Amino acid sequence: MTINFKKEYTIAIVVIFAIACLYWGIKFLKGIDMFSKKTVLYATYPRLDNLIEANPVLVNGYKIGTVNKISLIKRHGKYEVLVKMLITEKVEIPKNSVARVISTDLLGSKAIEITYGNSPEIVADNDTLQSEAEQGIKEVVDKRIAPLQAKIENLIGSIDSVATIVTYVLNKSSRQNIIASLESTRKAILSLEHTAQTIEKDAEKISQIINKLNSILATLDKNLPAITKNLNQLSDSLANAPLKNTIKDLDKTLAETKLLLANINEGKGTLGKLAKNDSVYNNLNKSLANLEQLLADLKQHPKRYVHFSLFGKKEKIKN
Repeated sequence: MTINFKKEYTIAIVVIFAIACLYWGIKFLKGIDMFSKKTVLYATYPRLDNLIEANPVLVNGYKIGTVNKISLIKRHGKYEVLVKMLITEKVEIPKNSVARVISTDLLGSKAIEITYGNSPEIVADNDTLQSEAEQGIKEVVDKRIAPLQAKIENLIGSIDSVATIVTYVLNKSSRQNIIASLESTRKAILSLEHTAQTIEKDAEKISQIINKLNSILATLDKNLPAITKNLNQLSDSLANAPLKNTIKDLDKTLAETKLLLANINEGKGTLGKLAKNDSVYNNLNKSLANLEQLLADLKQHPKRYVHFSLFGKKEKIKN
């Protein structure tokens, strides 16, 4: 009996130890340290998106605790979300600090960042902090578009009333144009909403573009002294170049060319006489015509101009 009692006692101790280790392991995976001193703080939010238990609580990006529990409560006739935070680090948080929900990455992971206030009073255990929920890109765009959408809807209502009054005045074509305009306005509003959703989805691409632009600007800033130096050297080279003499020689050449053209126009010199005197041209044409006749006659009657005999006998040439 004594031996069996000792076995049962040992088994009970092992089971209790295993349960304690399992409980400690679950708490550790949730980010709760069982052996450190903790401060409990609360914050209430009208709504939360993607914030879950075990998300970090940050101060200037440094983790000081975790989200321990999220529950729904009813206060002042409205439902709100109550968040319980366990602060494991020894930090002094002013009482007017704000617990703001933020996104830690582009995948939508959330955390609570405590923004320090300027109050001399420090929060105590079980105090409630002021809260602030993060707005997404879609919410910001919707907030700006909402007044415009309300005005457009009022305008559409007014246009609809006017269209009803002048139905019998306007022709069928005009009515169709008004209907098409209203449909275009509705499509424009839907397009704005779709654009807001697209911008929120493409936030990662926009961030990559901004990073590339920053890299290009950094490279340009790095190479700016070398570019400035090269421009200064180019300016000095241009300043030291003999541009004055070159321009002077060019002016002299242009003046001589102008004088030559003036002499030709006035009929001076060989080129001038050829360009202005028709007799030279006519004489040249006449000479070419005579030469052409001479060559034709030489071709037809070669014996008139060339006398050749194999034995030296002279033949009489008939005129």
